[in-house]
Amino acid sequence: MSDSRPLFPLVLRLDGRACLVVGGGPVAARKAAALVECGAVVTVVAPETCAAVEALDVTIARRRYAPGEAASGRFRLVVTATGDPEVDRSVFLDAEGAGVLVNAADDPGSSSFHVPAVARRGAVTVAVSTEGTSPFLAGWVRSRVAEVLDEPVGDLARIVGDVRSAVRARGRSSEGLDWRGLVEERVWPRLSEGDEAGAEAGAAGWLAEVLSS
Repeated sequence: MSDSRPLFPLVLRLDGRACLVVGGGPVAARKAAALVECGAVVTVVAPETCAAVEALDVTIARRRYAPGEAASGRFRLVVTATGDPEVDRSVFLDAEGAGVLVNAADDPGSSSFHVPAVARRGAVTVAVSTEGTSPFLAGWVRSRVAEVLDEPVGDLARIVGDVRSAVRARGRSSEGLDWRGLVEERVWPRLSEGDEAGAEAGAAGWLAEVLSS
């Protein structure tokens, strides 16, 4: 059972940040791949590594985890997935003691954060967490969310982001503007019909009205 207090959801920037993955099996490979996708500079420590790990753009140290390594100050984030509870617990205690974010696969009690199931459409990311109680359930809910997360949502995020940047470039605040009107009246109806050019035109018209007011 999870603690009565909810977990704090967070979207973390890892581009160019050093991360450590302890373990060389399929689970470690999935964790490392997710970090690489986000631009992290990943080091994998394990005596043996599977083909999936070796196919990744990571640094591989073929050895056992060195006590204190997670607390060395080199890593922004640590994931341990060795399948050995003693090793995973040791990694957790090292990282936790140094204030480093750490996740132990299949051991919520040895994790300072949980990795959610994620659905992405362009700049839109939807993360589903069950607070470590059931990774399967998180994935199941994610798959259902992905079914209704229409592909044009990525285009919607790009267009709205461009409009917001244009507003701010003119020295205007983006707060208090009718963003709902932009999305629901000018952009989304056209995108949902496959009319990207019409959506762009609708956004341009809305922007012109805002900047002239």
